[in-house]
Amino acid sequence: MLLLTEFNFRERAMAHMIWKGAISFGLVHVPVQLYPATKSEKVGFNLLDKRTIDPIGYRQINKRTGKEVTRENIVRGYEYEKDRYVVLTDEEIRAANPESTQTVDILAFVDAPDIPFLYLDTPYYLTPDRKGEKVYALLRDAMKATGKIGVANVVMHNKQHLAALIPVGPMLALNTLRWASEVRPFDEFKVPDESAKKSGVTSRELDMAKKLIADMSDTWDPSEYKDTFRDDILALVDKKVQAGKTEEVVDIETPREARRSADILDLSDLLKRSLGRGGKGKAATRAAASDDTDDEEEAPAKRRAPAKKAARRATGATAKTSSGTTARKTTSTAARKRRAA
Repeated sequence: MLLLTEFNFRERAMAHMIWKGAISFGLVHVPVQLYPATKSEKVGFNLLDKRTIDPIGYRQINKRTGKEVTRENIVRGYEYEKDRYVVLTDEEIRAANPESTQTVDILAFVDAPDIPFLYLDTPYYLTPDRKGEKVYALLRDAMKATGKIGVANVVMHNKQHLAALIPVGPMLALNTLRWASEVRPFDEFKVPDESAKKSGVTSRELDMAKKLIADMSDTWDPSEYKDTFRDDILALVDKKVQAGKTEEVVDIETPREARRSADILDLSDLLKRSLGRGGKGKAATRAAASDDTDDEEEAPAKRRAPAKKAARRATGATAKTSSGTTARKTTSTAARKRRAA
């Protein structure tokens, strides 16, 4: 398990500060440091040349000449007409709005429920800087007491953002917001009318749906939800690394089958069956897991690989995302001689 341990060690690295600045509201300035509030745990794949397993790199190419352009010759340009640009340097972009560049400038305080989830974008943490602990705590506690969050302007990575300043536990969080023009209006989409009668929903169906929601209601605990795809991929990678090398291309069994989808025939019947399973959402989940286990035990024998083929399957190296994952490996000279003999 050495490979996965090294992956996990790198993931636990400390967050890097993005910038130092200040929260500004009225005549008060709170010196702060800005950090990312999240980390990515996505599985990263490298693109390889399948003939040699060499990594494939990317080059910056001049679209007109086809020649490679070095980093020092790349600038930012705004296309104001077709194929005509105004070039702007990083310094010019920063100078265009110097007051906002290192300042979380609070424009107003609003009630927390007033900002819909659709507008939330990327979260960051703000920590006090340069002996600003007291004024930091003052702002945080005052916002908690009033139930307000701040709406602010901030510039990050040469881009102006609208943001929400939110007290979260002992922290002040800064969540960038989407601009109103970035959120699509509801009338762009065809959806059922909000009136239950006009949408064809009966009062009986609505009552059963509400009871099902009540039965499945639970407290929010993010640690209960896992990225099973990531865990399965890393387990498969580790298994292949431990298996050694071979030049064969063989099928690898996937850890579990995708659940079969059911045709929706009768809404009322489905609600009754869901309620019939009983219990909270956790109990329903356990029941579903039990159903999956039963399905696996009843799988046809023809799907099980012979013992000899299963042994050969244990030596994979490169995953391919399909129902039959494949692996390519290289055999040692000694192994080739044994096969030749």
